[in-house]
Amino acid sequence: MTVDRILPTDEAHDLLDLTRELCDRELDGQAHDFETRGAFPREIIRKLGRSGLLGLPYPEEVGGAGQPYEVYLQVLETLAGSWLAIAEAVSVHTLACYPVYAHGSERQRKMLPDMLGGELLGAYCLSEPQGGSDAASLTTRATRDGDTWVVTGTKAWITHGRDADFYNVFCRTGEPGPRGISCLLADAGTPGLQPQKAERVMGLRSSAPSPIVFDGCRLPADRLVGAEGGGFGIAMEALDAGRLGIAACAVGLAQAATDYAVAYAREREQFGRPIADFQGVGFLLADMSTQVSAARALLLSAARLKDAGRPFSTEAAKAKLFATDAAMRVTTDAVQVLGGAGYVSDHPAERWFREAKVLQIVEGTNQIQRLVISRALVKG
Repeated sequence: MTVDRILPTDEAHDLLDLTRELCDRELDGQAHDFETRGAFPREIIRKLGRSGLLGLPYPEEVGGAGQPYEVYLQVLETLAGSWLAIAEAVSVHTLACYPVYAHGSERQRKMLPDMLGGELLGAYCLSEPQGGSDAASLTTRATRDGDTWVVTGTKAWITHGRDADFYNVFCRTGEPGPRGISCLLADAGTPGLQPQKAERVMGLRSSAPSPIVFDGCRLPADRLVGAEGGGFGIAMEALDAGRLGIAACAVGLAQAATDYAVAYAREREQFGRPIADFQGVGFLLADMSTQVSAARALLLSAARLKDAGRPFSTEAAKAKLFATDAAMRVTTDAVQVLGGAGYVSDHPAERWFREAKVLQIVEGTNQIQRLVISRALVKG
């Protein structure tokens, strides 16, 4: 099905057309093979970068495309409808470019054209084995030694951990708590930066995260991004926008599952007629479609606040919470519509079901989103 979109410019319509064309040519039909092999589609990501899709919300003067966030998110949604791992990779990379763009030195910002053009792939190293939701308690430490920082510790669940060209490393440079955290920029291949074996995951197997060990990793002093002690603020700023990216991924996945279930229900016959004619199935499809539309509306509302320069953190949390919960419900129902066929890998519904779960966890669990929303309500 074609989503009836209201886009702000003719350029945005052209961009969505380009995205669908790339999905048809580069993504469709490849997801199953890459997911089965657990192989990361680096060259496909590079092609998307060269097509201008990795720097969409960043200004043209630094190598981006200068698109509103509401347009970028609908591109992500379209990509997710073809292959979630690709959309998630684009979202994480966009997140990883933010610290250098918003807080980087003049020298660091010279890397932006290659970052936003897809030649350099980014990773965002915040979570640790002992704490993901409680990011302010991270223990990876960077100690100043002359004109270098010496980094020691372990990061966990790092998307692109084994494939990235640059890493945003959030580490403790001072006192306990958020004010003692800084952000350092590290290149792949730096001695002491040691990506570990990828995790064996339920879904997104073509983009499985991995731990990263920092064993006395030395980084030049000029690799500090922003002010010393300002890393936690940088991380939270990036995550507000990143949550919208994950919400867009969830909407795209849920839309794909809905479309597939509707098509199947039209063709599959029982008792002499298509199963879509039975209310038990038809009402299920109606609820799926309604949840997708509601999630998209919430997502775009938050994006338009961001584009207008207004506070959007709470609305981003709502969008991430609702869209990812909806994706879990919708993909579960898609499997149910297909029945036994939904339980086998001959159909993509079982993969979408497995993939939806991680969206409720990454970029802040949905319990954390509820905490963000409830605190905002209490504070007024």
